[in-house]
Amino acid sequence: MITQSDQCPCSSGKPFGHCCGPYIAGEAAAPTAEALMRSRYCAYAVQAIDYLEETLAPSARRDYDRQSASDWARNSEWTGLEVLGTEAGGPQDRDGVVEFIAHFRVDGTDRTHHETSRFTRRDGRWFYVDGRVGRRQETVVRQTPKVGRNDPCSCGSGKKYKKCCGMAA
Repeated sequence: MITQSDQCPCSSGKPFGHCCGPYIAGEAAAPTAEALMRSRYCAYAVQAIDYLEETLAPSARRDYDRQSASDWARNSEWTGLEVLGTEAGGPQDRDGVVEFIAHFRVDGTDRTHHETSRFTRRDGRWFYVDGRVGRRQETVVRQTPKVGRNDPCSCGSGKKYKKCCGMAA
């Protein structure tokens, strides 16, 4: 059982009572998307399943499996959180994105959950919308035009790309 003076499970380095504790207890609303994400991680650590449901966007609640969330929280030892990046999600923003890695242990085996989550703020409160497991997709910006299969090969052979360097691709 985590006390208010124990270090917060979200790896912020702050005491639980001065970090995620007040959000989970309903004493305050998380001011940013990142703060909500951190408090949701802590909710798993302290098995605050009601909080997990309450902080879901209404559109996400129809797919919420309370029993699975409860089982995951109860059967895991939550060992740390890494926030890899955020996009928007500040006190004045309407939407935000947080990429994180949650560390936990199940049956003595260390595991991770890497997710990029979307959040939305409605009526002054942040809500979890959804998440995509894995690394965040970055937009690829090409420095040169893409060579098509039927274009002349860029190596200068005079052959079509698909019959030259494109055969190795």
